[in-house]
Amino acid sequence: MSDVKPIPTPQTGKKKPSGGMQLLLDLGPLILFFVANSQWGIFVATGVFMAAIFTAMGFSYALTRHVTGIQIFSAVLVGVMGALTIYLQNETFIKMKPTILYTFAGILLAFGLLTGRNLLKALLGSAFPGLDDRGWYLFTRNWVFFFAFKAILNEAVWRSTSTDFWIAFKMWFFIPVTFIFVFAHMPMLMRHGFNAEPDKSE
Repeated sequence: MSDVKPIPTPQTGKKKPSGGMQLLLDLGPLILFFVANSQWGIFVATGVFMAAIFTAMGFSYALTRHVTGIQIFSAVLVGVMGALTIYLQNETFIKMKPTILYTFAGILLAFGLLTGRNLLKALLGSAFPGLDDRGWYLFTRNWVFFFAFKAILNEAVWRSTSTDFWIAFKMWFFIPVTFIFVFAHMPMLMRHGFNAEPDKSE
């Protein structure tokens, strides 16, 4: 969820990008944002980030003929908050974008659990073959808490540190901790039926 989607998001019956390509599409815009800020400052970096997000989504659609609702929401949010940042010359808007995205994603997943619809399973079901309903519930519940943690942490960091520190924090803390969060779940997922071996019959 760029800000960082370390989990592949294949859709059944649709062409999937390679793991390396998916990682580039997910992390590329943030890396360009980091590099552009170091060279030209936050406002140019915001423009670069906006262009990179829409380019990545275009490539994703060209490869899979599909984009998810959360990808569209993220791109629209980047467009709106980025435009406000540049037009008003106020970096607050782009700094609040991750908070809004994480909050929205967490609320959406929590609402799904409360209404008996596991939205994470609907989105990523083919990426975790064999995972039972209890495993999906635990995985989704933990993502809700993790999104809440990231939203609160983003607010705390951008409000109390410099812009350069905030951007570096996104690169060198948020990305690694998200990967760690996902891979830390592997024992639990496998206890609940996840089969990490590829299906040889396909």
